[in-house]
Amino acid sequence: MSNSIMYQEDGYVLLETDQPEQLLAAAELQEKLQTVIQSHWDELSAGLRQELEVRKTLDQQARYLRHNYCELKLDSGEYWQWYVVRFQK
Repeated sequence: MSNSIMYQEDGYVLLETDQPEQLLAAAELQEKLQTVIQSHWDELSAGLRQELEVRKTLDQQARYLRHNYCELKLDSGEYWQWYVVRFQK
């Protein structure tokens, strides 16, 4: 049986084009992904746009992206990569 700690999310590391590494809470990453979806919609691949269009709200689209992907790359060279991290004392 797997340990439940494997499914805990304390936060995320976000790597972004020309930016230093950032540690974000889930809500902060959610906001960031919503912004990316809104501002770069036309630059997303057609397949990804189809997957996201099935979700009714921007919040649902960003949540889907956060839970089912770990990176987003645009033809312009911009990218976002996010990874779950767990904090231990």
